[in-house]
Amino acid sequence: MKKSSIIGFVLIAAILVGWMWWMKPSKEEIAERERQERIHDSIRMATLKEAAIRDSLNLIEAQNQLAEAEETKEEPEVVVDSATKAAEEYHRLVEKYGAFASASKEDTTAAKQWTIENEKQRITLSSKGGYIKQVELKEYQTYDTLPLINFDPETAIFDLTMFPSKGYSIHSSELFFQPFVNDEPYQGDTLKVTGDTLTFALRAYVDDGNGVINENRYLEFAYVFSPDNYMLGFNMKTVGLNGVLRSNEKSVQLDWKVDLLKHEKDVDRFINTTVYYKPLNENDVDRLGTKHKEEDVKTPLKWVSFKERFFCNVLVSEKGFTSGTIGANEDKAGDPRYFKTMSASLKIPVEPEQEVNEIPMSFYFGPNHFKTLKKYDLMLQRQIDVGNFFLIRWINYGVIYVFDWLGSYGWNYGIVILILTILIKILLFPIAFKSYKSSAITRVLKPEMEAINAKYPKEEDAMKKQQAVMELQRKAGASPASGCIPMLLQFPILIAVFRFFPSSIELRQKSFLWASDLSTYDSIWDLPFNIPFYGDHVSLFCLLMTITTFIYTYVNNKQMDTSGNPQMKGMKIMMYIMPILFLGIFNNYSAGLSYYYMLANIITFLQMFIFRRMISEEKVRATIEKNKNKPMKKSRFQQRLEAAQKAQQQQMKNAKR
Repeated sequence: MKKSSIIGFVLIAAILVGWMWWMKPSKEEIAERERQERIHDSIRMATLKEAAIRDSLNLIEAQNQLAEAEETKEEPEVVVDSATKAAEEYHRLVEKYGAFASASKEDTTAAKQWTIENEKQRITLSSKGGYIKQVELKEYQTYDTLPLINFDPETAIFDLTMFPSKGYSIHSSELFFQPFVNDEPYQGDTLKVTGDTLTFALRAYVDDGNGVINENRYLEFAYVFSPDNYMLGFNMKTVGLNGVLRSNEKSVQLDWKVDLLKHEKDVDRFINTTVYYKPLNENDVDRLGTKHKEEDVKTPLKWVSFKERFFCNVLVSEKGFTSGTIGANEDKAGDPRYFKTMSASLKIPVEPEQEVNEIPMSFYFGPNHFKTLKKYDLMLQRQIDVGNFFLIRWINYGVIYVFDWLGSYGWNYGIVILILTILIKILLFPIAFKSYKSSAITRVLKPEMEAINAKYPKEEDAMKKQQAVMELQRKAGASPASGCIPMLLQFPILIAVFRFFPSSIELRQKSFLWASDLSTYDSIWDLPFNIPFYGDHVSLFCLLMTITTFIYTYVNNKQMDTSGNPQMKGMKIMMYIMPILFLGIFNNYSAGLSYYYMLANIITFLQMFIFRRMISEEKVRATIEKNKNKPMKKSRFQQRLEAAQKAQQQQMKNAKR
């Protein structure tokens, strides 16, 4: 053999050996191949078992028919071959579900369920539809001590509508999903998340056209659980569906609908239980209008929330929903456990021609607790109804932090409300002091005011009378607005706490004295009948608040001068009517709020006694007399007012000429 031939054979052998060495799979690839083979084997075995069981059932049915025929001496029915039946059934499923025909077949054990729990939640998932069927919040109970289930598991709907290339639609709620835990097939039914995160994935497979599934093509719903978190990761993925989905459809539709269950003893009429949503590109949160049962939202959305008084169910999209239709209805008002029906139909953007589509989302099932919601940096805390006006909202944000700080000491929340009330009253003390001082000056000036009224009794002298009053007040060191401005400054805080206490989940099921739950009314007597505008029970904190308000109104009216002023007399009557209105409104309202207003009235009484000792009317009289002899510079407001009055007087003179 020639030397060149030998060299050629050697080179060819070297190339073959090198190619075999180069193409040898790595350990990771070998492990992945073995894992895929195990998955394939387990699915194939499940399919074979299903076929065997189905054949056995057909055989038993045939034997029963033969036995019946022998007994009745009738000819037996022709038993159709099981393979033929299976082929016909598969053809029917293909007509309806296309490539998902195998995934639409219910297994012999019917729809399976899995329960996964962490420290906060106990969540049930269903194999049919691959969705969250039930959510239980482990740290909370209903008002009647039942487990707190967010929504009715029997009526919940979570359905992804896909559009295959043949023109019909496929609904995920009709498909059966296979379970995987951390990317491995799962055979159990209960899991507990304690350490690291756990991914529980459900896959609906596409078949290859002859009833054999293809594990490389599927729709996946992957749920990512953390050990101590109300936020649940939810990743939707399509793999290998680029030949299945319609190429011109750039979105799929997700329909989510739940019947919220009743968790509280009362329904707060001032707190919105509705659908909240956040536009993707706006730094704001909106909600379904109170007069609307359904609304089309054309703008892209970041999240949608089914919010009730103390809890919410939120679906968040990392990339955003392109649009949506939201709704809130009371379709089952006769059901004692039913509260409201919430719905959202959302468009999710996809690229149907891509091999893999990943849509990262997340769920929040938990309490409307300000700090808990705020930490996710999604503006979820804006669902807590502490006031829409920015001043009221920001006052309540401050109140929330102080309230949490006081609550962190472990005190009873009745004590926390007492300390909070004292702190608010201390903050408002300078304003209240100025208001009382102004009223004291007005009482001291009463003789001079009556003299001015007597000096200018005619209507045409009203301008002169006003100038004289302003001059007297200026010399006395008082201002016409000195009595109203302090009240106006206190009003935002009054409204803020009115919104804060009923929305505070910290008060939920917290007892104090006779009240078993400060977040709702404290009934001490259930009436056998219903009184219009009042209710069918007696709330003691509301009653005490009304009594203290009557006393405060009486004391305050005694200090008001209504002589010769019929309008002020009418105002006094209205001030006595207001506590009666409060009795009807607050009787069905939060006991914590009535308790706060009662404390505020009592502290106001104490302040008035302190002010009387601090402000002596004799000293006020002496100060006024001293100020009268001092030349006082007029303020710009007074100068402009006097100039306007002089101009008006000149116009009147010109008109008379």
